[in-house]
Amino acid sequence: MPKAVLVLFVSLSVLLSGSAFAQSSLDAPPLPGTEPLTADGDLAAQMVAGADAFLLRELERSVARRAEYRNRDESNRQRLAHILGVRDPRLSFDALELVATTARSHEVGQAAGYKIFAVRWPVIRNVHGEGLLLVPDAPPVANAIAIPDADQTPEMICGLEPGLSRESQFARRLAESGCRVLVPTLISREVHRRGGRVDLTNREYLYRSGFVLGRHLIGFELQKILAGVDWYERESQGNAGQEASAIPTAVVGYGEGGMLALYAAALDPRIDRTCVAGYFGPRETLWQQPISRNVFGLLERFGDAELAAMVLPRKLVLSIGPYPNVQINGTGAAQARLGTPSAHEVQGELERLRGIVDAENLSALVVSTNDTENTTLVSQAALQSLLNDTPLASHGDVRPLGLGIDTAERQRRQVREIEQHNQWLLGESPYVRQDFMNIGRTSRDHADGRNRLDTSSIEAYQKSIEPFRDTFREEIIGHFDLQPLPFNARSRKVYDDETWEGYEVVLDVFPDVFAYGILCLPKDLMPGEKRPVVVCQHGLEGRPRDVVTGDHRAYHDFASKLAERGYITFAPQNLYIGKDKFRTLQRKANPIGKTLFSLMVPQHQQIVDWLQTQPFVDGQRIAFYGLSYGGKSAMRIPPLVPDYCLSICSADFNEWVGKNASTRSPYSYVWTGEYEIFEFDLGSTFNYAEMAALIAPRPFMVERGHFDGVGSDEDVAYEFAKVRHLYAARLDLPERCEIETFVGPHTIHGQGTFEFLDKHLKPNGE
Repeated sequence: MPKAVLVLFVSLSVLLSGSAFAQSSLDAPPLPGTEPLTADGDLAAQMVAGADAFLLRELERSVARRAEYRNRDESNRQRLAHILGVRDPRLSFDALELVATTARSHEVGQAAGYKIFAVRWPVIRNVHGEGLLLVPDAPPVANAIAIPDADQTPEMICGLEPGLSRESQFARRLAESGCRVLVPTLISREVHRRGGRVDLTNREYLYRSGFVLGRHLIGFELQKILAGVDWYERESQGNAGQEASAIPTAVVGYGEGGMLALYAAALDPRIDRTCVAGYFGPRETLWQQPISRNVFGLLERFGDAELAAMVLPRKLVLSIGPYPNVQINGTGAAQARLGTPSAHEVQGELERLRGIVDAENLSALVVSTNDTENTTLVSQAALQSLLNDTPLASHGDVRPLGLGIDTAERQRRQVREIEQHNQWLLGESPYVRQDFMNIGRTSRDHADGRNRLDTSSIEAYQKSIEPFRDTFREEIIGHFDLQPLPFNARSRKVYDDETWEGYEVVLDVFPDVFAYGILCLPKDLMPGEKRPVVVCQHGLEGRPRDVVTGDHRAYHDFASKLAERGYITFAPQNLYIGKDKFRTLQRKANPIGKTLFSLMVPQHQQIVDWLQTQPFVDGQRIAFYGLSYGGKSAMRIPPLVPDYCLSICSADFNEWVGKNASTRSPYSYVWTGEYEIFEFDLGSTFNYAEMAALIAPRPFMVERGHFDGVGSDEDVAYEFAKVRHLYAARLDLPERCEIETFVGPHTIHGQGTFEFLDKHLKPNGE
């Protein structure tokens, strides 16, 4: 093909990739009861852009909404611990362990007035903290935990390794001033190829599995810090010559360490003094920061000002100076950046803090701002304020001893321990979910008062499932408590087939949020006749037209084929299109406790509500049938849109928690670029069997190709067996639950599923 012709062909293809189809009948009237649809361009891209604008507004609005949760200290601490994944009981221990081998001594450094030891300490199960302990020769004036940034080793802030100026070695400065200082190792931002497919930092790699299991890398690191606080407390209480309160406990951190110091002090009132450096500021741009900082629902209650208010009236020192400068652009990683916020942004958050806390408590707040020429990570004035009356001292050089510590191997150990703990949690998760959704033949509650799923009758089941549906809506998917806008339906005819005709339809949902899809109407509809509808949902990067014409290799025109069988079909555009443009929607939604489905559920509710107003639709028979990401939709949308009378999950049904959290399975999302796919705390609540329980007793079906690369037959069968047991053994509805497996790939098969639709939507052989 000549180059000029090729360019013209590509240009025409791009123009036709939006909503302006070649088949459009521009002079045809719209559907009765709708206004003409005149919008040009790519409606899918416009939908994503509108959702983006909506979420950015909601992020800003979250600031004012946090006022509702003030003065709830204990409740807020419990909620913060929950979303940070601080859940596992910490281990008790008598003393830190000295780390040594026959080749390396545990004493790794000396200086005038103190010694430095390599140490580790048990935290949870097989997870240990590991780092350095700086011990003064005289009784300590304070017990401190100094937390470096993720790109710094403990040795760097102690002066044992190069990389930081003497003034920035804040663990060393504290030890020189008479503090006993524990310095934990943080998981680094070092990038590695994972599964031979994606390049992820150590932090993102561990975040992915933990997030799905209701844990968080931040939570694991907080547990290590708080285990250090536990030890300091036991040490003080065990000192017969001093009262436990005589030696204050201080936490100071920079960058990622500053974040952890702020969280730790907000969670634990035992921390007497806190210094946060290189971190404090507004969090409404959390979605731009490394995804390992993503905390589901954080900004519903907690910005930095609210966290700081939880620390006061205990001493809080904010060191305002240089912040870490980080850029993450790895293949398959969530792109991110960190930098120093403007003085205006920091001042704005400080003003919010001053507006939250009364004047008496504000007296414990110290704000230390570096001069523009001063690049010290934690300002000297901030350290002096942390020490109160103890002078900030400076002694001679630190002298390394022996061979030192293999910091690379220590980092590998730290990564491996958390990874192994996540995999242990994954193995335990089926039992946790079984306890969460305890299925029985009676309505007896759990001994602790939690809900029990009652299968003694259909009516009892429908009643007892509602609290679980509420949990799914509020805690997993996320719900916007907003009234939908009027439909303001617009349409235009875009297909005119021999047996059916198709219309693009656009409906308003929320400000800037609209629903859009293609409605296919059989031409043999009689006046006054009402027919069932099948909502046919595309997958990742798909468009409504992909399921209507063109014989796409995955969809095979299943929407138009069903129209040829006499069904009305509607093919919606879902938000998962545009690569990073849609993936960042999840990043923007998560901090306010929302997900992509927080918008797609109301979009579908609006579609169903509109369909039920149409004179040709049987509103009691509207079914959902989706493939791939549309199959994910089939598991999440019908549970929350009860007007869907059945659901078919094609090319997606899985042992979903394992697919997200496993670091062994070749099918795992841990190895992919789909960084938005991870949903918080599914491991403790809803795998696909539990989601299917939210669909029951409505009919449910799985369509599965033996060679579909989304998972193995064994995993699919394992998870589906639980669903079949619920329908057949518990609810006595075996005919409402089916699976069809066929020899084929990731595609619509359209045989058993079509028969399933006929059986449940055309019960009288219509």
